[in-house]
Formats: sequence, C-alpha cells, structure tokens
Amino acid sequence: MPDYRYIAAHALTGDVLHGYLPLTGVECGPELNGPGSLSATLDPGLARPIYEYLDPGNTLLYVERDGRLVWGGIVWRAEPQGPVFPIEAAGFGSYPHRRHDLHGNLDGRGPYIEADPCQVIRDAWEYLQEQPDGDLNVTVDDTKSKATAGTSKTPYSLPKTEARNLGEVIDEMADIEDGLEWTESVTWSDRRASHRIHLGAPRLGRRREDITFTSGINIASAPQAIEDADEFAQAVVALGAGEGRKRPHAVDSVRDGRLRLEHRLETNEKSVAKLRSRARQQRLRRQVLTDLTELDVRDHPAAPFGAWNIGDDVLVRLREQHISYEGWHRITGWTLRPPNGSEAERITLNLERTAKPEDAEETEEP
Repeated sequence: MPDYRYIAAHALTGDVLHGYLPLTGVECGPELNGPGSLSATLDPGLARPIYEYLDPGNTLLYVERDGRLVWGGIVWRAEPQGPVFPIEAAGFGSYPHRRHDLHGNLDGRGPYIEADPCQVIRDAWEYLQEQPDGDLNVTVDDTKSKATAGTSKTPYSLPKTEARNLGEVIDEMADIEDGLEWTESVTWSDRRASHRIHLGAPRLGRRREDITFTSGINIASAPQAIEDADEFAQAVVALGAGEGRKRPHAVDSVRDGRLRLEHRLETNEKSVAKLRSRARQQRLRRQVLTDLTELDVRDHPAAPFGAWNIGDDVLVRLREQHISYEGWHRITGWTLRPPNGSEAERITLNLERTAKPEDAEETEEP
C-alpha cells in the first residue's frame, strides 16, 4: 500500500507549515487546460489546533505519494461546518484568475500582432509573478506553436482601463484553434516544491505503445461503456466550398457486415484531395461504436501510476460481461483517492475517444 503525506506551506516563502496534515477523504488530480482540484476533510478530532495552518488564499497544499509529489495547489476554502473541516484547493493555474493586468498590455509586453499564444501565456505568468507578493515560483515551458494571436488590423490588446483578468487571457490563448494545450505538475527540487506549467503545441501527450489498461489486469472495476449509434457511420460524404456542380465532394465508405449508416460533413475545403482525407478520417472516427469517459484503474506494472501524462493516448481492452472492446482513448485528467480506512487506493482516469468525430464544421442531415 502506498504511503501518503499531506503538506502545508506558506504561499510566498514556500516554508513548510505542517508536514503531516491529518486529512481524510482526499480526492485530487490534474486536468487538461485547467488547474485540477483537491477536496478533503481535516480529521475532526484534530482540526481546531491545525486549522491555523490552513489560511485560504495564502497556503499551499501538496500531496506526496511514496516520497513523490503528485499534486500541489492553493487552498481556497477551509470553512468549518460544525465538527467537520472541509478543504477545497485548486492547482496553481487557478491563481491567474485572481489577478488582473493593472498596467495594460502586461506592462508593455503587448499589444500582440501575430504572436505565439504560448509566448502570451509566458508573458502573463511573468507579469503576474513580478508584481509584489505575487511570485509562486511557477515556471512555464518554452514551447512554441504555429498559431498566432492578433493581426496588424486587430492586435490582441489588453487596455489598462479594462484591467483584464489574467486567467481569462490564458484561457483565450488555449482556445485558439490548433494552438496549444496546457496542464501543470509539481516536483521536489532541493527540498523545495517546484511548480511547472506544461505547454503542448498543438497538443499535449503522445501515443503510448508501452502501457495498456486491460480487464482482469489493471482495470479495477467494470466501466460504464456507452454504445450509441447516433454518431456511428461507415460512410461519410464530405462537401467542400461553393455550390452546385462545381462544389467538390468526396465519399469514403466500407462494408462491415452492419446496417449501412451515413454522415454528411460540411467543410470549406476547395481541394478534393483534402476532402478525401477528411472524409476518411471522419469515417474512421465514426466507425467506433463504444465510448468511455471514465476508467477506474490499479497501480500495476502494465501501467504504473505516474507512467502516463495528461494528453496521452492509451490502449484500453475491455473484456466484461456485457462488452468486448479494444480502442484508443486520450487521458484528459485523473482523480486520485488515497487509501482511507479499509478502502483501497482508487485511481480514476478521465478519458475521451482518441478518434472523436468532428463537431465544429458539421451540419445535420435534413
């Protein structure tokens, strides 16, 4: 059974305030394009003398598993409710949502014209941490993307008079199409916790051929697998830009022994070759019937805890009573529940299908 430790530290100095907080009911984990969260309860018998170490908005909370930091963030709420002391915290990515641009254009770093959104995010963190009492010792990856923010006609500008919320600025950069994704992590570094924002362009993670999740091996409980034919299709017709006979189109279809189902994909493509490619990609995506959104897993050599990262594509093999399935899914987050009394450790992966149908440019068949 893994050994857990919960640590409170001062937000500005990083000094440890308490090295062994008696927390129960802990649930924590990171997420894609977000700070992740933690919820827990202080041991009611010990809560009052320890409550002084949990100053909301000024206390950092870390979760250590077998000597390795697996989560870290800021305590935002610790409100006693009778004999119970529930605690709510969020990752360091939540902090920019409590800060604003008081100087305009991040103190002269903008306005931005065809700027890399990764750089805008770095600038936002640099700006907020250089202000008095604002340094959380967060470093941001030096990743570069091919996306751009702002044009010569409409620069991405942050007027001083608007005092823009810095968390919203970061969210806007992450929303740029084919731009970037982010998540965060904490590690020990010279007996201090190091905080890092990971940037991936255009996405985080990679296809993992070295780890698998399989029924009877490292899947802890029968998952709720959804089989919905509303999005299923073995035939896709992709339509391009224009109207009438000159409008390019392409059809990609296969026979698989099932009732034929079709889908129409509206695009602005002018190239027939690109249309063919998109029709095939869409057909491959829509030919997957089974979908999973969550998966309870065990720490196992087939996929040891900590071996996967946010954004990774992993192979899932289900051999359950009512389903037999094998397919690739992307990890968009995970929740860790440490052992609690007689309850064993529980790890829940948040998933989305790797081959997911396009939504942005499609229209319904009339």
